[in-house]
Amino acid sequence: MIGLSAGRADRIVAVGAHCDDIAIGAGGTLLTLCRARPGVRVDALVLSGGGGERKQEERAALAAFCPAADLRLTVLKLPDGRMPAHWEEAKAAVEELRERTEPDLVLAPRTDDAHQDHRGLAKLMTTAFRDHLVLRYEIVKWDGDLGRPSAYQPLTPEVAEEKVRLLQEHYPSQRHRPWYDREAFLGLARIRGIECHARYAEAFDVAKLTLNLGG
Repeated sequence: MIGLSAGRADRIVAVGAHCDDIAIGAGGTLLTLCRARPGVRVDALVLSGGGGERKQEERAALAAFCPAADLRLTVLKLPDGRMPAHWEEAKAAVEELRERTEPDLVLAPRTDDAHQDHRGLAKLMTTAFRDHLVLRYEIVKWDGDLGRPSAYQPLTPEVAEEKVRLLQEHYPSQRHRPWYDREAFLGLARIRGIECHARYAEAFDVAKLTLNLGG
């Protein structure tokens, strides 16, 4: 395992198809980044959940996951599970996001995620953010679509525990789901930690990297 620094991340873009996607896939990474860089700008876009309870959950949750950050959150009202039928609306939202920020890091779903909403958003991100470091997070679910990630962000035990606590605290609408529990979140983080010689970690896919080894 080789450790490389991505450089200073002062502007972050984080996107999710649904409220809680960003927190589940990259909540520990956001906590780590935002605590290390107070004032970092985080532009977050969520495609569904606007106008109701889910939006309020997301706003409170991301504020907690991005402490001391300049958080700018947009939550749209696209219907859950129907993103392919609302492609133009989703594409316009991603393009508008791209126009207003030049991020150092992008957090997005995986292009091979089994959920059509996650997968569709991921494909939009690859066309809008062509020259950026895009880390594609994973979300555990019944589809059994977890793969072999290529990048890891180690998490301290304190951050891993804080992530689980915040997920349980801020998304009460999801607590009834059989996979939404402490064992699932910490279990996956422990496995990814083993893979990168850490106690806990979040894992990501990376499509392409441009190196500057002589810089």
